[in-house]
Amino acid sequence: MASLNLSEKELRRRELMLSGSQFKAILTISLPLVFYASVGQVFQLIDTFIAANMSASTISTVSFVYQLEKMLMAIASALSIGGGVMIARTFGSGDMQTVRRQISTLFFFALFVGAGILAIIIPLMYPLLSLMKMPQALLFQGTIYSCLMVVSVVFQFINTIFFAVQKSRGSTKIIMWGNLLVLFIKTSLNILTIRLIAHGVFERDQGIYFLPLATITAHLVLTIIAIQNLTSKKNPFRLSFKCTEFKKTFMAPLASLGIPVFLEKFVFAFGKALVNSLCATMGTTVVGALGVSDRICGLSSNPINGFQEAESSLISNNLGNNNVRRAIGFFYRTLLLTMSYTAVFFVIMCIFRTAIIDAFAKGNASFAQEIDQIYYWERLDTLLIAVNTSVMGLLYGFGKTKISMVINIARLFVFRIPILLLFMKIPALSAAVGISGVGMAMCLSNGLTGLTAGIVAILFIRKQ
Repeated sequence: MASLNLSEKELRRRELMLSGSQFKAILTISLPLVFYASVGQVFQLIDTFIAANMSASTISTVSFVYQLEKMLMAIASALSIGGGVMIARTFGSGDMQTVRRQISTLFFFALFVGAGILAIIIPLMYPLLSLMKMPQALLFQGTIYSCLMVVSVVFQFINTIFFAVQKSRGSTKIIMWGNLLVLFIKTSLNILTIRLIAHGVFERDQGIYFLPLATITAHLVLTIIAIQNLTSKKNPFRLSFKCTEFKKTFMAPLASLGIPVFLEKFVFAFGKALVNSLCATMGTTVVGALGVSDRICGLSSNPINGFQEAESSLISNNLGNNNVRRAIGFFYRTLLLTMSYTAVFFVIMCIFRTAIIDAFAKGNASFAQEIDQIYYWERLDTLLIAVNTSVMGLLYGFGKTKISMVINIARLFVFRIPILLLFMKIPALSAAVGISGVGMAMCLSNGLTGLTAGIVAILFIRKQ
């Protein structure tokens, strides 16, 4: 073992990841992430509900700009996944001095990139949103909202890297508590905004600008906590600019792993923005209806990302320890867990479907019908989304990010957008399915992606 002194708790956690019960390891690491993601989906629904209480244009703006935020966060995802894989493998191999150098280099590089984004994107926000075909009626408030959102992205960059570092070492409880703190602060501030609007302190249409301010505040608090943790003398991997190594030995593997992830996330988010722009041609509220449908589906499909994140970390650690068979075993167990989870929540969401949709429609029968027409079809791909999620964890863990990139780009540009265009442009189909075509396109694209990912996993495992 290296000269850095690890705590008994960290040593036990490393032993569990490398030689303990596989189900115990994956549940120990993933459950805090799944719990946070589950609670997070409820909080996101509350945020969407709050936006819906402001105005229909507000929820449409939030849904539209959300894709831009995901495009920017694609960079953070690339750094966290690429850097996380490298750190986890080194942690599994036992070279703790190199782990510290990797953590410091990754953190400061992410900080520089985040600051660069802030300086470049804000001056270009209005033309960027115009290029993305944001409806003219939403463009003014969307520009201000987006600029504030970009400020929050800088703090999210830091927090994402902090979480990647913790996850690579199997320390996920701090990720759960940190994210829950963000959710609590942000939602509390948003509820306060609604109360102030109700008492006439602000106009209803002005409330949209307080949503990103709440996000900035929440993530800033977490950033302060993250920096305190990363610079603490009690942390054997504490940050030090002197430990950074912006050399080819680190930057080349980071680029090789991270660039495909960035392209995957960025192009996918850009593609979803294209989907929004296509949906906007059906009516301004259709974008909002799709956003609500996505959030409802996310109650079952997004929490399983916690299993995926634990899976990729465990696989990387065991590959660093030269245990390929054990690494693949984590994929099979993750697949079982994700499919079980989504099956249970699929049934629950079917039971409460009408009540949830009515809560968001707020008595607007037309909006409720649009949501239902999309969600009815979109929900049917749940189990195949679980397959895709588990396969992505396998590919990330093995560092096969180019394969994951191809699969997820195909999800949009081969399976989703062409199908959506068929439903929109062929008169007979358009007349037959109407807005339901949006949900059908989502269902077919996610389902075909899940099948493709499953085939890729079978072929990949046979080669190991």
